[in-house]
Amino acid sequence: MTAAMVLIQSKVPEQAMTAGILGAERAGHGIRIRQDGLIATVGYLVLEAEQIWVISHNGQGAPAYIVAQDYDSGITLLKPTIPLGDTHVIPGSIKELSVGESLVIYRSGYSDLFPCQLFAKQEFAGRWEYLLDEALFTSPGCNDWAGAALLNQYGQVCGVGSLLMEIPHGDDEEILGNMFIPMDLVTPFLDEMCKYGRRRTPPKPWLGILVQEYEGKLVVVGVYPECPAGLAGVKPGDIVLSVDDEPVYNLSGMFRKVWSLGSAGVEVPLLLSDAGNLRDCRLKSIDRAIFYQPASADSVN
Repeated sequence: MTAAMVLIQSKVPEQAMTAGILGAERAGHGIRIRQDGLIATVGYLVLEAEQIWVISHNGQGAPAYIVAQDYDSGITLLKPTIPLGDTHVIPGSIKELSVGESLVIYRSGYSDLFPCQLFAKQEFAGRWEYLLDEALFTSPGCNDWAGAALLNQYGQVCGVGSLLMEIPHGDDEEILGNMFIPMDLVTPFLDEMCKYGRRRTPPKPWLGILVQEYEGKLVVVGVYPECPAGLAGVKPGDIVLSVDDEPVYNLSGMFRKVWSLGSAGVEVPLLLSDAGNLRDCRLKSIDRAIFYQPASADSVN
């Protein structure tokens, strides 16, 4: 199985929108999921990358390009410009996984595997306008997780490594673990994604805003420049009270309400509070893909 893993290294322009948050040089793992060399990884490793390099288990390397990006799931598909082997793992489903089940994490560059247990299958909301209805949480925490493969007992890849985080356990306890993105979110669409570069579903409205839950409030902690939120005057420190006149109390509720208004391009009315002063903002949403310039096959040939 380790022969199906690859090391991914990417370089992002210093002026890229995500460079300040994710860094200009990134490294992690990828999983070869088809005999034709198709690789699945976590999207932030190559987001806005101008150069991508893939290294196989035997040290052979090649430039790579983005085949498809799925911003809803956070999974990206890559291919090297030359074949680096055809050993691959078949995607599996999280539907057959049970909480408490023993699983393993595979990473490139490691001869051994990392044993873990499935701690939870539950919702995950990220401040970057990101929501999974059901994510996979494992423990103990693996310190080299980005793009790693979570395999079930049949050797199928069920998840792609996304985060190392404190997972709530009980009333006042937390444990260190990992969040994995379910492969189910892209497996049915692989052929479609390879053909079109994305899933053929209407893109969700994107605001270009970072929101954090803090003491029961939805606090704006970042706004991307030249994005709908910034153009509408939203600024860090603002508190989001409602979306389209409907009060919102958590990230998942806020995102679902925004997305319920329509696809990218729909107007999103927000009620904000700034030090107790209320103001209405109307944001003209966009498709987030237009802000990211991936490394294409042409750019690496």
